Amino acid sequence: MPLRPLPVHRWPLATALLAALLSGCGTSPAPQYHRLRLEPPAEARTLAPAVDAAVWQLLPVQLPPYLERETLWQPQPQGGLQPLGSHRWAEPLRDAVARVLLADLARLRGAASVFATPLPSGLTTQRQLRVELLRLDAEPGGSEVVLQARWWLQDPRGQTAPEVREVRLSRAAPGGQAEALVAAHRELLWLLAQQISGTATRP
Repeated sequence: MPLRPLPVHRWPLATALLAALLSGCGTSPAPQYHRLRLEPPAEARTLAPAVDAAVWQLLPVQLPPYLERETLWQPQPQGGLQPLGSHRWAEPLRDAVARVLLADLARLRGAASVFATPLPSGLTTQRQLRVELLRLDAEPGGSEVVLQARWWLQDPRGQTAPEVREVRLSRAAPGGQAEALVAAHRELLWLLAQQISGTATRP
């Protein structure tokens, strides 16, 4: 049986339905971007730095490859990773961690006691600080974020053996929502800076 053409008076309705269908199939939620704030947790903002005469050079921070993504991940019970909706980091996490860690160490040790690479011209450092993040993500379920890191201070001249340390820290992320996860990330980096600077009282 030959197909009958759609009556002319129904064309506007059919066009509207088709447009709605195509619109629903072709759109996705707009990305929501998050950043690690430079300011430390509120309780840390009144601390006076313990000025240290030894100058440190913070070398590029190392992250595991799975964190070299702009997506916020939600770990699954069997080891998988699930993107957390449309939530994204506003900058590469490697850059964000280095930026925040440098600011926290400067706050704890004194602004003239720690510098990033490359060093200002003519500056000499007594120690090079290497930091490697082994883990920085949420536990399955998202109620807690865990940071595991290794760091070592080494003599730039190689005359003494490096001092190697490792720590595992955790912070609650109530509800497992993106904002809580990002806030927990920030708190953990502050705790890590305290561990590295030697100002922490406990892990």
